Amino acid sequence: MTPITLDFSNMVMEHLGVRGVDSERLGGDLADRFRVAHESVEAIRRSGEMGFFELPYDSDALAQAQELADQIEGRFENLVIIGMGGSALGARTLRDALLGSLWNERSNEERAGRPRMYILDNVDPGAVLDVVEYLDLRRTLFNVVSKSGSTAETMALYLVLEGLLIEELGKENVGEHFVFTTDPENGALRSIAEAEGINSLPIPGNVGGRFSVLSPVGLFPAALAGVDAAALLGGAARADEYCRTPVLGENAAGLMATLLHVAHSELGASIHVLMPYSERLRSFSFWFQQLWAESLGKAHDRSGNVVHTGPTPLPAVGVTDQHAQVQLFMEGPLDKVVIFVALTGTQRDMKIGGHRASVPSVAYLGDHTLGQLMDAERRATAEALRRNGRANMTFEIEYLDASTLGELFMLMSVATIYAGALYDVNPLDQQGVEMGKQLTYGLMGREGYDPPERSDPDVRWRLERG
Repeated sequence: MTPITLDFSNMVMEHLGVRGVDSERLGGDLADRFRVAHESVEAIRRSGEMGFFELPYDSDALAQAQELADQIEGRFENLVIIGMGGSALGARTLRDALLGSLWNERSNEERAGRPRMYILDNVDPGAVLDVVEYLDLRRTLFNVVSKSGSTAETMALYLVLEGLLIEELGKENVGEHFVFTTDPENGALRSIAEAEGINSLPIPGNVGGRFSVLSPVGLFPAALAGVDAAALLGGAARADEYCRTPVLGENAAGLMATLLHVAHSELGASIHVLMPYSERLRSFSFWFQQLWAESLGKAHDRSGNVVHTGPTPLPAVGVTDQHAQVQLFMEGPLDKVVIFVALTGTQRDMKIGGHRASVPSVAYLGDHTLGQLMDAERRATAEALRRNGRANMTFEIEYLDASTLGELFMLMSVATIYAGALYDVNPLDQQGVEMGKQLTYGLMGREGYDPPERSDPDVRWRLERG
């Protein structure tokens, strides 16, 4: 029995009205359309191109990550993960969801000697200095994560930190402060690791960054922090199993992809809001944002036709964004679908207390808990959206642990692949970021790359104030 269920009542006409999908289509043309998409995904899966499908069953990767974590355990007070995009977002989600956003503030005893976990995914010098000046570098392990081993931002941060460690410890003592997670055969990080004996873990060649959280990219920091990495993969395997059926009505990933695609392509809902009602899943919404945006936002379809397609994912979190974005969701343009993630089972909770029963405006709260208030606000928001003709669906999670998070990671990854088939785009490439990379190389003087020159008139508008 899976701890995750999908309630899509507020996506169909019976509940939503004219802005909903006719439920009969789920057994008709949409079921047929999904079956075609499913067949295309299965064909690519069999080819080995989509390696993330095999991650839940990669016992060797799990063993390598756990073995290295066991060797390092107790040697460092801090773990700093250096990476861009999926090389960092997954680890941040693992930390916040399973350890709590205040993990780094807990005492060494409360963390059972496990390291604090920091993420460097920006080259903003101020942010980097904040970390460098705060941490004792002698007690810090740096996990440099780059599939290519040449990501400009990642390598720049690596060079900065390696230089600081050389100054403080001497070159001969620096290597033990690094673990590289990179391509098993190619790239600068792989070459350095082999030449200097630096600990390293392989990212499978057929696994892209935004699909890599269940690879050593996420397994190693999880294991080092004491998370049950085997349970993480077990939950992912569970999702892979039930998301593999070609029957639309039985496939949660397929239903999510199909309903969101129809909402976009037929009803104009091009913005897909992921809104977990859990502070621990705040980072998950940003992980999903990259997955959905980079996989589905494409200039060309699979046949090479110019389509400029793709939905826009928008992160939100309940209840915070009820006082920020929900006004827009409720009364703004009819261009959004809200995907709620609800924790419905027994969680840590706090009783509100009835000691202000004499104050009428707050007396009603006294017999409840904070968890009950949060869930009531989530259900009320979903219903209010429905009454305003605003489509929404809810993933209900009975409890949040390593297994459930692994299931959620896999479910969303598979849904993305199905959506790619429905949009008829390649969900694995990201050509849109390549030009920016090449222009950056030119501006920074990388050999073989020329600095950009403007071919259009150099017209610039500036407001200068004395």
